[in-house]
Amino acid sequence: MASPSEMESAPDGSRAVSDDSGAAKGPDASNASGRALTRSAGTVSIGVMVSRVLGLVREQVLAYLFSARIGLDAYYAAFRIPNLLRDMFGEGALSKAFVSTFSEIQEKEGNDAALRLVNLVLSALILVVGAFTLLGVVYADVIVGVVFPGGGFDTSLAPEASYGFASKRELTVRLTQIMFPFIFFVSLAALVMGVLNARGRFLIPALASSFFNVGSIVVGVSGYYLAPRYGYHPTMGMATGVLAGGALQLLWQLPTLFRLGYRYRLVISFRDPWLGKVMRLFGPGALIASTVQVNLLVNSIFASMGEGWLTWIMQAYRILHLPLGLIAVAVSVATLPALSRARAKADRDSFRDTFSLATRLVILFTVPATIGLLVLAPPIVRLIFEQGQFGPEDTLQVAGALRFYAVGLLSFAAIKIVTDGFYALQDIRAPLMVSFVSIASNAGLNWFFVVVLGMDHRGLALATSTTMTISVIWLWMLLRRRTEVGRLDGGRTLVTLVKTVAASVLMGVFVLGTIRFLDGSYGHALVWTRLFQVGSAIGVGVVVFVAGCKLLRVSELDQAFDALRSRR
Repeated sequence: MASPSEMESAPDGSRAVSDDSGAAKGPDASNASGRALTRSAGTVSIGVMVSRVLGLVREQVLAYLFSARIGLDAYYAAFRIPNLLRDMFGEGALSKAFVSTFSEIQEKEGNDAALRLVNLVLSALILVVGAFTLLGVVYADVIVGVVFPGGGFDTSLAPEASYGFASKRELTVRLTQIMFPFIFFVSLAALVMGVLNARGRFLIPALASSFFNVGSIVVGVSGYYLAPRYGYHPTMGMATGVLAGGALQLLWQLPTLFRLGYRYRLVISFRDPWLGKVMRLFGPGALIASTVQVNLLVNSIFASMGEGWLTWIMQAYRILHLPLGLIAVAVSVATLPALSRARAKADRDSFRDTFSLATRLVILFTVPATIGLLVLAPPIVRLIFEQGQFGPEDTLQVAGALRFYAVGLLSFAAIKIVTDGFYALQDIRAPLMVSFVSIASNAGLNWFFVVVLGMDHRGLALATSTTMTISVIWLWMLLRRRTEVGRLDGGRTLVTLVKTVAASVLMGVFVLGTIRFLDGSYGHALVWTRLFQVGSAIGVGVVVFVAGCKLLRVSELDQAFDALRSRR
């Protein structure tokens, strides 16, 4: 295993000069820390970008092969359940709880203790997640009945394409049974990702999700064509691809983990104090980190009321995932270890500076992305999905949901950073309270928008965005009240927000004019015209936004550019 100083190496291999406490020396320590954070976030962003693009390719394939009202509804419904557990056991709460504790034990007790913690958590994970997987397969029919009670899932399948299934609900149950073991593979992969991130390795784990998408596409498409030959529904072939992708996501990271000197040893001790700390953070934190997924699951209950609703909100959220992953996930992954180390050293200034910079970076990139999605929602959806079984009516339905999701993009992103602050402080009580209120309010808003106002699936997206906005404001206020944190540099953050909004609105005007001119001149019947429209509009938007930020002297943009140049 590497030495403690190597644990804090930058992704490019450079190391800050440090004393025995690990704190960087010199008057430029804060700036160096900021550059390291930005570089790490940039590294993660590269991997996430590849993964998100491949994820969109996977969604394109699904939209091309299956109708929204039958095959895709069943596929997305079956995947929704293990995907929620993935956030709870894998890429959400467990990863955050582990990274926070791993950073602390590494700082206080060294590498041997940190290595033992990995084995303890991995052994416990195999036992617990294995049991959950078995229960999920056995009781899939009960789970589907609870989560998707609406009449939209009682649609009968055409006899010539039923493959023995009487309804969409029966098909959903079988797909759930096939895909449930996915949670086992992805949970192990997320733990390995946490180890690598805590060791300063960001690119390899960031690329791991790409291998899930590659496996699900290659194996899934092959299964789509092979399954009917053996009397199985084509969606069952795509479901098999999900399992293959989950296994590849784990296998891709193992060589890097082994090169760091890790070797698995079966260690089971539920009384170990460090494992207990991980579990105390994980237990309530499972709900905190997966609040978005829980809210999406609540949305699914209401989405089961209509045919195609679930597919349309899932496709809209998948598009939202691209900027969300490039920005929020990248910054969050790079931020949590830095915040945890600052907390372990009781370095209040470093904690504040890291948190402030992370928040301002999120603002810098999510605000223009929000305006861009509001203006370009129909052209983007048309470019990505409108082919095969996906028609113009589907474009309008998905674009409507996307716009309502987009208004909450900043909240979706910022809540990851604020939650990281509480995880670094190893305090999950306040986020837990907010999560409970968030889930309740989301359910109430779903009922109000969909049942009372009749907003169909678009109301589900609006309810989620509204809930996330309320939650992030509340969490920010609670974090400010922590005495060991103090002020969060709110004034500087507000200035960045105002300047970024101004530059983004200007950008939106130019983007809207560009897309209208090109659509009037060339139309959008052909794929190349759609690509030309969206690409040109985005290009104009980037140029205008950067120019606006330069005029308004948005310093965070210069920091991002400096970080990119320093990687060369």
